[in-house]
Amino acid sequence: MAALALLLVVYLTLVNAWPLPDLMQATFVELQDGLDYGDFTSVDLVTAYFQRIQEVNLEGPALRAVIETNPSALAQAAELDWERQVYGKRSPLHGLPIIVKDNIATMASEGMNTTAGSYALLGSIVPGDSTVAEKLRRAGAIILGKANLSEWAHFRGNLASGWSGRGGQCTNPYYPNADPCGSSSGSGVSSAIGLAAGALGSETDGSIVCPSNQNNLVGIKPSVGLVSRSGVIPISEHQDTVGPMTRWVADAAALLTVIAGWDVRDNYTLAAPALVPDYTTALNSKALQGARIGVPRLVFDQDNYTGNDPYVNVVFNEAIETLKGLGATIVDPADLPSALEITMSNNETIVLDTDFKIDLNRYLANLVEVPTGVRTLADLILFNEQNAGLELPTNYSDQSIFIEAEATTGFNSSYYTALYDDYALGRTNGIDAALKEYNLDALIMPSPGYTTVPAAIAGYPIITVPLGFYPPNVTIQSAGPVTVYPAPGVPFGLAFLGTQFSEYKLVGYAYAYEQQTMTRLQGKPYAVPQTQLADIVSPNPN
Repeated sequence: MAALALLLVVYLTLVNAWPLPDLMQATFVELQDGLDYGDFTSVDLVTAYFQRIQEVNLEGPALRAVIETNPSALAQAAELDWERQVYGKRSPLHGLPIIVKDNIATMASEGMNTTAGSYALLGSIVPGDSTVAEKLRRAGAIILGKANLSEWAHFRGNLASGWSGRGGQCTNPYYPNADPCGSSSGSGVSSAIGLAAGALGSETDGSIVCPSNQNNLVGIKPSVGLVSRSGVIPISEHQDTVGPMTRWVADAAALLTVIAGWDVRDNYTLAAPALVPDYTTALNSKALQGARIGVPRLVFDQDNYTGNDPYVNVVFNEAIETLKGLGATIVDPADLPSALEITMSNNETIVLDTDFKIDLNRYLANLVEVPTGVRTLADLILFNEQNAGLELPTNYSDQSIFIEAEATTGFNSSYYTALYDDYALGRTNGIDAALKEYNLDALIMPSPGYTTVPAAIAGYPIITVPLGFYPPNVTIQSAGPVTVYPAPGVPFGLAFLGTQFSEYKLVGYAYAYEQQTMTRLQGKPYAVPQTQLADIVSPNPN
């Protein structure tokens, strides 16, 4: 008995001495291990994240990444802690705090707004949780708060990325006043520096990939139809999708597993596979062995199409050698037949403008209550004009896209022609054509620049992972009234693209590259919250 008692003392000493995870880099697994072992609780996690948000959101560097936090989060965390002790955890997300973009509806009774960053929807009441919010809760996740965004998901006008009326100008934590990229800017910043365990963003064209790319993150823009958009403030039913923005591929895979799948409230999901795979089973460091990966250089490797700093392509070419070393066969070039035609096409604008007016009017009409009376796009344009001090301040007064969309006349022959041509450019003469012609498993490109457009118009997936950081001597350029890009130390990513519903395969490739390079750890943000779990957790009485 004495020997057993001694072993128990030694065990408890080791447990109590075990270092708590660094919230700047922590993985879901590390957080779950700490919760399972009793090193800390979900209440501790929520408390720590709230303090980290307070340090950098409106104070200090004033990154303005979070519009509001969840007043019910601590109570929910306590309930989930109790449930873990009594019944065990529901999923790999149990008790983990997740930030969601402010265009993703959460039940009004919880205490948060859903506004797309606009005062026009402040105080409005949604019918209930969006499907993705509902799935997060079912998995035991805590919705910690709402992330700032480019207002109306960057579909209002020619505005700086990361600005919204309610949230102000979000900026990048890797360089003072650097562009965070949009529209899921706040989701990107929040996840990048550990203001939450992870985040959800949404993408129509670039809005997950770009902020993930510029904030040193893994971002998954899923195939349209893999994840429900029900309850998400829309731009286009043909291109909108919701996806994870996390620090590590494994975390993104776990999040995607939870939010993916059929939903009768979004008929696009009925085209997805009936059984959603567990994307975490794709995490294989040898996944690239034998894979054939193509490089569609016409999409990105010409300055007149992308505007990328040449340094990005230098680092990208080094990444190709890394992929070869991991066992991949690289086909370079492997161009999309439609690459040049895509750059000259106006089809996407026609489709998005038309969809936006119809889809947004439907969303607004279905709200339970809107105190401002905004029920249509026309109402919204007028509200902005009548509340210019809030919504049309100096340097942020453009609503030209709203006006352009309001002028559309519905589903006419021009619209259907543009939609059909877009699918042809992105799919049959684009991504699918290249994959077939060169017998490829996937495509790779640098994440900055024109990367997202072919997949956006096709409705196909992209996964971006950290690739590198701009050098100290990069030429700093203006990106808005107060933002700059590129800038020294600002990250950029590597994008893996595939055909419809090829996320499982892409997760494996992204994971193999990430684990080989661990690029995320090579950069350091200037804005780093100091609060850690050790500042929150009470000493273990054992």
